[in-house]
Amino acid sequence: MIESWRWFGPLDKISLAEVAQTGAAGVVTALHEIPYGEVWPVEAIRDRNSAIARPGAGLWWNVVESLPVHEDIKRGTGDLTRLFGNYRQSLANLAACGVRVVCYNFMPVLDWTRTTLNAPVRGGGTALRFDAVRMAAFELHMLRRAGAEADYPAEVVTQAADWISGADEAAQESLLASIMAGLPGAYDRYSVAELRQALDHYDGIGREDLRAHHARFLAEVIPAAEELGVRMCVHPDDPPRDILGLPRIVSDGDDIKPILDAQQSPANGLTLCSGSLGAHPDNDVVAIAAQFADRIHFAHLRNVAKEPDGSFQEAEHLGGDTDMVALVQVLLAEEARRQGEGREDWEIPFRPDHGHELGPDLEREAHPGYPLIGRLRGLAELRGVIAGLRSAGPQSTMTCE
Repeated sequence: MIESWRWFGPLDKISLAEVAQTGAAGVVTALHEIPYGEVWPVEAIRDRNSAIARPGAGLWWNVVESLPVHEDIKRGTGDLTRLFGNYRQSLANLAACGVRVVCYNFMPVLDWTRTTLNAPVRGGGTALRFDAVRMAAFELHMLRRAGAEADYPAEVVTQAADWISGADEAAQESLLASIMAGLPGAYDRYSVAELRQALDHYDGIGREDLRAHHARFLAEVIPAAEELGVRMCVHPDDPPRDILGLPRIVSDGDDIKPILDAQQSPANGLTLCSGSLGAHPDNDVVAIAAQFADRIHFAHLRNVAKEPDGSFQEAEHLGGDTDMVALVQVLLAEEARRQGEGREDWEIPFRPDHGHELGPDLEREAHPGYPLIGRLRGLAELRGVIAGLRSAGPQSTMTCE
């Protein structure tokens, strides 16, 4: 498995020198400054590649996360011919520069959603958290979305009313800022009124519509990706449930299968995100990984602890509800299968995802969920699991308590 590290480019508070010190070799990044729907020029890709692959650092750009899908493609509106053409050209330019694994998502409006960016954890650190009561309070009382009550249990609706009644302006602004942290791309953020406008653009678009638009996207780009030797890998929904009245279509195994079946090509694959899938109460993440192992081109390894009301919080990488040792076993077995077939691309890149803010992380103000020390701890733990499983051999039945 290829140890990799998410880096947000020149605006990242964590330097490439520090990334190199983690021991990771692959850098997972994107050209965040380029507007959605525009072509990624070869020159810009080369410049970013050159910045990463400095002599002596031992780093290389191995995964794009993400090459964004324009909202018009998700909605099925606008000049789609131009947008699909630009996406294919960006893939061609990336391939020409040696970057051939592309993570993307098909989540409308928000890439991920949390209600708290600094929930306390043991010892004084902080973690990302999705709180069902606060999300309901936002939807029902701040956004005032029609019909939102039906998306929450009655007790959560009641608790949301209690929360909002005691929340001052600062608390409500903090909740909005936490939710807006999941906006993709550049670093624009919506007000409540602007978010309502963004949601209005999806009025009348249901789950089957979104699935059809995704299928068209795959039909337009996967043949080109296959010809270029590029591996596309869709990221699961985060959280794996409808949010803000918007449909989600990559939340469980039943969602993933028709996506991969839509284009029977090795270029049409999956980003195995154990945290996103793990937040669904019915998902067996290890079983999902085993089912789709041959199409996993990239892995986000993190853990969450779920609560009965739908809340969840980022856990330690070897804690939480997913047996991380068993999951890594699946990925290592798939690597061995690919290597046995003689594939050159048999190794699966992975990165530690959404670490806790620990120690000096608390004062650094890195991107939410992407601190240095917390992720380094996660990487070290995962590195130990991988080394232990490799040492134990293929018959190992280690479990993570």
